[in-house]
Amino acid sequence: MTKIVFTAMTAKDAEAFRNGNPDANGQKPERSIATGTYPCRVCLGQIEDGEAMLLLAYRPFPKLQPFAETGPIFIHAEACSRYEASEILPPMLESLDYIVRGYGFNDRIVYGTGAVTPTDGISRYAQELFAREDIAYVHVRSARNNCYQCRIDRI
Repeated sequence: MTKIVFTAMTAKDAEAFRNGNPDANGQKPERSIATGTYPCRVCLGQIEDGEAMLLLAYRPFPKLQPFAETGPIFIHAEACSRYEASEILPPMLESLDYIVRGYGFNDRIVYGTGAVTPTDGISRYAQELFAREDIAYVHVRSARNNCYQCRIDRI
């Protein structure tokens, strides 16, 4: 069985956004106070009601190309620890299901791999995808809005 790790945004990238560096749309991240809870893409936990957060456009790909989706994400406005656990479902994944989709070594979607997956089946489906030689990594995305949640890699 393939071992997997849930990969969060790097601490370096998060710190750059916290310092006001432009997001994927060339805009400064928007700072606000959470009213409710929001998933942080760094610690992969929740930004709690009343905490400061940043909203920004994020593109989790190394370069522009037709499959390089860009979308809104939230991160804690103050430094938080990057999620480091392997094979443990991140606490931010609280919805009933998510889109789980494989990407090739060219950073493009591998057709036929995207599936709305029950949350408790994410690890199992990612392992199935990694059994294929054409899958480089996997994205977990919102099943409702397609927002990027986190990446899954082999270890």
